[in-house]
Amino acid sequence: MSEIDARLEQLGLVLPQPAAPVAAYVPVVVSGDVAYVSGQLPFVEGKLVTGRLGEDVSLEQGIEAAQACGVMILAQLKAAIGSLDRVERVVKLGAFVNSTGDFTDQPKVANGASELMAAVFGEAGQHARSAVGVPVLPLGAAVEVDAIIALRPA
Repeated sequence: MSEIDARLEQLGLVLPQPAAPVAAYVPVVVSGDVAYVSGQLPFVEGKLVTGRLGEDVSLEQGIEAAQACGVMILAQLKAAIGSLDRVERVVKLGAFVNSTGDFTDQPKVANGASELMAAVFGEAGQHARSAVGVPVLPLGAAVEVDAIIALRPA
């Protein structure tokens, strides 16, 4: 068992089957030693988390949704590169939060994904980040997160 797989097990996390793209793109592009992970939607217990923060999704549900996006990022990445032990550094996450105009806790929502990366990769999981509110996301998702990951050579 790899080091990161063991850490995932310690955290009680099981990576899901990577979600298929919903449009004309690929889930992960590896260029040199950098992986670009397309925006991932939140699936909790196999169901897409939909709705809008500040309206019908609570802050706690939003944080859980962002964490679920992070778990799907890991699943997509593992499918693309074989082993998460190749991750040298999580460089940047971009978090998009489906929220009302007066909701201002997008950074707290994004922490769901950010704290997951730190828990899984330790210091290498600390990253730069954007957390923005948007009026709508694909399929009505509550949150979407993408990632840029530096890789160790294969």
